[in-house]
Amino acid sequence: MNSKTINITSVEKAGPCQLHLKFDDGTEQIVDFKEFLSQSRHPDIRAYLEEGKFDTYHLEYGELVWGDYDLCFPIIDLYRNQILHPASMEVAA
Repeated sequence: MNSKTINITSVEKAGPCQLHLKFDDGTEQIVDFKEFLSQSRHPDIRAYLEEGKFDTYHLEYGELVWGDYDLCFPIIDLYRNQILHPASMEVAA
């Protein structure tokens, strides 16, 4: 089994709530965070819909984070560009 660690090597803004990520294996993704942020019920997470707050992202040890890990995502989800999971897309009845 290959257990190579994947790291983000650079991040640039690609649009409102969108980031262009480059990974150390050459893979690139443009990840749109808007739907994830919009669907969140937590006001501290929804606050990142504000462009000024969203733009406070930074790379720390190859990971994309906001604040002191106030908002972060598993690297594999960013790598696969799948930050929304089926369970998070269910509508409460």
